[in-house]
Amino acid sequence: MIIDAVVAFFILGIVSQLLGAKIGFPDGLYKSLSMFLMIAIGLKGGLALQKHVDPALLTMSLAVVAFGLVLPLIAYPLLRYFGQLDKINAGAIAAHYGSVSVATYAVAIAILEANNVSYEAYFPLFVVLLEMPAIVVGLVLAKGSLKIINGEFVKKELVANQSILLMLGSLIIGYLGGDSVAKLSPFFIELFSGILALFLFKMGLIAGKQLITVKKNSVFLISFAVLMPMIGGLAGTGLGLMLGLSSGGIALMAVLGASASYIAVPAAMKQSLPEANAGMSITASLGITFPFNVLIGVPFFITFAEYLAAK
Repeated sequence: MIIDAVVAFFILGIVSQLLGAKIGFPDGLYKSLSMFLMIAIGLKGGLALQKHVDPALLTMSLAVVAFGLVLPLIAYPLLRYFGQLDKINAGAIAAHYGSVSVATYAVAIAILEANNVSYEAYFPLFVVLLEMPAIVVGLVLAKGSLKIINGEFVKKELVANQSILLMLGSLIIGYLGGDSVAKLSPFFIELFSGILALFLFKMGLIAGKQLITVKKNSVFLISFAVLMPMIGGLAGTGLGLMLGLSSGGIALMAVLGASASYIAVPAAMKQSLPEANAGMSITASLGITFPFNVLIGVPFFITFAEYLAAK
C-alpha cells in the first residue's frame, strides 16, 4: 500500500507526539501556514475560473448553501437524542460538522492533483459558502431563538471572518488579476504541496495530543465523529451527482460534506456560545474526524467517486 507523501507527514506528526518527542513548532508559523493554504486555494480557484465560468454556478451555489444548512440538522438529533447531550453542546458540535475543514479539502486537492484527476474550478467558492450556514443553524438550535443572530454577529463572523476574507478575496484576485497572477505562482502554487505537508505535520502533533483526550470520552462521541463524516460524505456524493459534477468534483463535494471545522466554528462558538464545552467539540472534530478523514475518508470518497463516474 502506497501512502501519499503529504498524508505521510500527518502520520509522522501523530507518531512523534505519541512517542513523546519534543518538537518545537511555533504557533506563529502554524497560523502563517494556515493563511498560506487559504490564499493558495483561493488563487488556484481564481486562476482556473479565468478559463472557465459555469453559467449554472448561481444555482449550484444555492444548492451548496442549502447543503450547509441541512448537515447540522442531521447531526443535532443524533447528538441530542442518541448521545443525550444538552441543547447547548449538541448545537455547538452540530455546527462543527455542518461547516468545513480547509485542511481536509487541501488534502483532497493534493491527492487529486497527484493522480491527475481534474475537478471544477469553482470549488474554493463552495468552501467559502459552507463556512457560515452551519454556524447560524447550530447557534439557533443551541439557543432555540434567532435573536442571537444580530448585527454584531454578522459583522464579526461573516464580514470579518478570516477564512472567508482570505479565500474569497484570493479567489477574486486570482480571477481578476489576469496574467499578473502568474508571478505569484512560484510561491503560492508550486510550493503548495510542501507547505501542506508541513502544516499537516503540525496537525498530526495536535491530533496526537487529542488522541489522549479521546480515551477519556464516551464511546458515543467517538462513534459519532466517525459516523457523521460518512453520512455527510455520502450526502455530498449525492449532491455532486445531482449537480452533474466530474468525478473529482463529486469527490470534493463528498469531502466537504465529511469534514468538520476546527478553526472558524470554534472561534464563533467561543464568542457566541461560551457556555458550550469547547474541549468536547475539538476532541470530536480534530482528534477523531480529522485523522479519520485524512487517512480513510478522503481516499475512500475519491475512489467511490471514480467508481460512480465509471459506471
